Amino acid sequence: FVLLRLDLLRAGVGVGSSAPGLIQTPIASVLDSIKIMSSSPVSYDYDRQDASGATCTAHAWAKVPPALGAAEKEATKARIKELLKQRNAVLVAHYYVDGDLQDLAQETGGCVSDSLEMARFGRDHAAQTLIVAGVKFMGESAKILSPEKRVLMPDLDATCSLDLGCAADDFAKFCDAHPDRKVVVYANTSAAVKARADWMVTSSCALAIVTHLKEQGEKILWAPDRHLGRYIEKQTGADMLMWNGACIVHDEFKGLELDLLKKDHPKALVLVHPESPESVVAQADVVGSTSQLLKAVVESDAPEFIVATDNGILHRMRQMAPNKVLIEAPTAGNSATCKSCAHCPWMAMNSLQGVLACLEQSTGEITVEEATRVKAKGCIDRMLDFVAQNPAAITKPAQGFVPNIGTA
Repeated sequence: FVLLRLDLLRAGVGVGSSAPGLIQTPIASVLDSIKIMSSSPVSYDYDRQDASGATCTAHAWAKVPPALGAAEKEATKARIKELLKQRNAVLVAHYYVDGDLQDLAQETGGCVSDSLEMARFGRDHAAQTLIVAGVKFMGESAKILSPEKRVLMPDLDATCSLDLGCAADDFAKFCDAHPDRKVVVYANTSAAVKARADWMVTSSCALAIVTHLKEQGEKILWAPDRHLGRYIEKQTGADMLMWNGACIVHDEFKGLELDLLKKDHPKALVLVHPESPESVVAQADVVGSTSQLLKAVVESDAPEFIVATDNGILHRMRQMAPNKVLIEAPTAGNSATCKSCAHCPWMAMNSLQGVLACLEQSTGEITVEEATRVKAKGCIDRMLDFVAQNPAAITKPAQGFVPNIGTA
């Protein structure tokens, strides 16, 4: 196993950065010293940053724009609405971004959804410019499915720890070492990683697709999220070789603290995204994607819910189920400064100011090299075709997943 600690990324310490008590070892030299043995599983767990350190969490939090005053906010929203019409553009926003952006997308005929639905919506919408409020892999997915359209993002530095922790060159070496396995990657990966994959999956269709591959006698090479991978492995019994990445938000949820919180709220249903640790998933009443968790809140008769995913989704949950009590799952113990602080710093970088800059200055354009785009589109199309041909397999209830809801 190779283990370069995830807390380096959380603390904003980049590869090669100076920190007391840490050995400064370049990732490449570590990887070059590893002999990958096909007879035993190998997991990588490291977080690569770019040379400038622009993707560390400290940088991300530092780039979160200041909140606008009420009058300035309304003026900015009005200007954005005007420019969306003028530029033949549409705003698509993820559930985890600021509530003002979610509301603006709804108000202007855009969409608030999960990553794949954002890309699908952009592909099918008549607008020729897509403003994607989310993180970079979402913008890339939109460009992969809509190459003829212009895709702009409020901040191109907004990325994802799963994406960062699965560098394309090193992932290619991992795949080369295991040519007998089908390569299945989660949506939270770069276009370059998708280009190397046989299949892309989301958390709503992953179980069905991995089950299908298992029935075909296939062994799986999975990347990048270890928690989601292990959940799927446990449910399907498939032979899965894991890339050992994690989401820095979901990885922080604590099973022990959740157990204590449940005792304080015995009537609450526990909703958990499968990117969370096994000790948290094991206590869930519902395990599912962002869309599935949202639907569970709306459709369930339960009065209270403990929610273990990014707290950005609470905005939409409160809008759709205003009479329900929503409690954030704990990410730390009672002595911590922040007991429940599950929010992605890169999602927080998205702002009204950034959207306005996209429209006024055409900043933040997403580009994907055509050969990479075509290869990446292949694994996405394979997933979409499977879902279209096997709707019953996707909507069938399975181990806590809520049926008939949507994608990851």
